[in-house]
Amino acid sequence: MSAIDWTILFAALAAFVVYGVWRGRGERNLTDFLLAGRAMRWPTVAISVMATQASAVTFLSTPGQGFADGLRFVQFYFGLPLAMIVVCLTAVPIFHRLGVFTAYEYLERRFDGRTRSLAAALFLIQRGLAAGITIYAPALVLSVILGWDVRWTCVLLGGLAVVYTTSGGSKAVSHTHVLQFLIIMATMVIAFVLVLASLPAGVSPVDAAFVAARSGKLNALQLRFDPNDRYNLWSGLVGGFFLQLSYFGTDQSQVGRYLTGSSVAQSRLGLVFNGLVKVPMQLAILSLGVAVFVFYQFAAPPLFFNPTESARLAAGPDGAAWHALEARQATVVAARETHVRALLAARHAHDAPGAASAGAAIAVDRDSLAAIRGRTAALIRARDPGANTSDTNYIFLTFVRRYLPVGLIGLVFAAIFAASMNSTSAELNALTSTTVVDVVRRITGPAADPHRDVTISRIATVAWTAFAVGFAEYASRLGSLIEAVNILGSLFYGTILGIFLVAFWLPRVRGPAVFAAALVAEATVIACFKLTAISFLWYNLIGCGAVVILALAIEGLLGAQAPARDATGPT
Repeated sequence: MSAIDWTILFAALAAFVVYGVWRGRGERNLTDFLLAGRAMRWPTVAISVMATQASAVTFLSTPGQGFADGLRFVQFYFGLPLAMIVVCLTAVPIFHRLGVFTAYEYLERRFDGRTRSLAAALFLIQRGLAAGITIYAPALVLSVILGWDVRWTCVLLGGLAVVYTTSGGSKAVSHTHVLQFLIIMATMVIAFVLVLASLPAGVSPVDAAFVAARSGKLNALQLRFDPNDRYNLWSGLVGGFFLQLSYFGTDQSQVGRYLTGSSVAQSRLGLVFNGLVKVPMQLAILSLGVAVFVFYQFAAPPLFFNPTESARLAAGPDGAAWHALEARQATVVAARETHVRALLAARHAHDAPGAASAGAAIAVDRDSLAAIRGRTAALIRARDPGANTSDTNYIFLTFVRRYLPVGLIGLVFAAIFAASMNSTSAELNALTSTTVVDVVRRITGPAADPHRDVTISRIATVAWTAFAVGFAEYASRLGSLIEAVNILGSLFYGTILGIFLVAFWLPRVRGPAVFAAALVAEATVIACFKLTAISFLWYNLIGCGAVVILALAIEGLLGAQAPARDATGPT
């Protein structure tokens, strides 16, 4: 990168931290530190909710997902608007009325302390690991660009987020989210426009869409039901609905965002806005990846998008084989460009036979390139059996470095780092809330001095940052990061959601029954992950359904007839 790009990047990072510390000053007690004094208006709630969900994983891996697999990943979010409606009708009014700090406080009032501890523990495990992934994604970018050790770049990124999160708590997180998210969105729009502008002369956006469609990349809707297919209409509507319902209804990283709202109405408006905007936003980011794919129909892509791995192999003992694969790829890519131009010429001339002939040739080229990528992956594994042969996370980064103008490169990287700080700060705040409220205060009781709770919260924030940074080193082995973070969540979200649905809707089920049901359900989900090919989106339905059905069955066996204590249902 140029000196201008580095200046823009580091100036932006410094501005984010300073702004967060400035906006977060003045915490007097735990409500101020964990929930921003419950004083936020709906626009801030809405952007904070969206920023928490849209991590650097979204802006690094989603364009790569669009490049490799087209638009079908957007189906993952089809259940989100429905989930927002249910959360607004159930969780939001209950949590506001009870004045809880965390979602898990409600479970002790409804069931018992053991059930509350189980749900909180599942959240802490899942979210602590997920925080490591959201730190690793931008750390990966910086390590590739600078050649730094990824472990130290993880420390750098975790340190940036922890400064203002520890200093200003939830208020700093919410206000910084607004600034960072607006910069991120503006940068993605500019990048999309420049990708289209980089297409060869005579290739219009309509031509680009035509090429993408003929390549199977505009596959945003898959109607066929297949439980082993990760992304189709049914997995998105059903499995995605349960995943999003659990995420927004029971995950403290999101519950803590909308509990900062000044009223039930303000929290609801923020969630509804997210439900309306999230699917179009994800579709746009995937479309950015598809646009990069079309660009590379007219330009030679790298043999492997991870530049560090490519340089190592090219300079090593397998360098001759590597360069032979590069030469073979260059020949096929040149032929493909000729065939793509022939396809567009046939389209413009309304020449159906010519379009069919060019399309068949492009299909042969695609198969040849897939075979070359397969041999490339085999070459990488031969050198290092444990190497990661997925380069999805590097695709957008590589395009940015090679083709975007000076100045914008630094802005794109700043946007990616801002996204990491967005989600990481919210996760740290949520982990801190759950640790202090659901663990420390249950053991020691509320502090007579409110400053003690704030001090403990700051210590917990630093401790969770250290844990997340430690796990980040492992994240490189997880393949596509956007998939990894959602798979990780799906291992726990269904069980947690089942506990809350029983609490909301089955007032006669008591703590012992739901506790036992949750343990069995979680074991079932882990077994599905280890032993079957079922798509991870269905884990949410399996875990949730297992908790509800087993809790009813166990309660029936126990012969319980009396209502559970403090059964507070939706209003």
